[in-house]
Amino acid sequence: MRAGAQMKRKGMNYLAGMAVLALAGCVTMPTEPQTTNQPSVAVDTRPVACTPANAEDPVIGNWLSKRNEKGIQGELRTLVTLQANGQMLYTEQVKRPRQPSQGLSEAGCWTRDGQTIVLQTLESNGLPVEADDPLFTNRFAIERQQGKRLVVRAETGARYTLEQVSPGYRLPF
Repeated sequence: MRAGAQMKRKGMNYLAGMAVLALAGCVTMPTEPQTTNQPSVAVDTRPVACTPANAEDPVIGNWLSKRNEKGIQGELRTLVTLQANGQMLYTEQVKRPRQPSQGLSEAGCWTRDGQTIVLQTLESNGLPVEADDPLFTNRFAIERQQGKRLVVRAETGARYTLEQVSPGYRLPF
């Protein structure tokens, strides 16, 4: 046999061997379930019951804020829904010209502690959160409420002027 043909055959055998190895890597063999000595962690999947609000509370409803903040290009839109049953929805969106909106959507419970609205997030973008994490509890001091206008101040000092909107209002994309 000539040397060139022999080299060609070795090369073909090499490629065939590599193909077999590659295919073998795609095949999975059933395995025995592995046991560990670590205890399993139980996740509480029971729905959290929110405390109903006073049905006459004037902050019940949909509240919309539109503002610009230094360092953020675009308009920030915040929609807070405070329901009489104690549930809340919080949606924040950044609206930039000629670009799709980006946002955050949270759900949970709300309570009123004197002149403070307390929002407790239980789900963020559809995923459960650790309810005892202080990041998911937000307090807003009510500075003023006149009819359909509500002015609140966050613990960070940020001030929000909110306008009451219709019950079915949703932020546009």
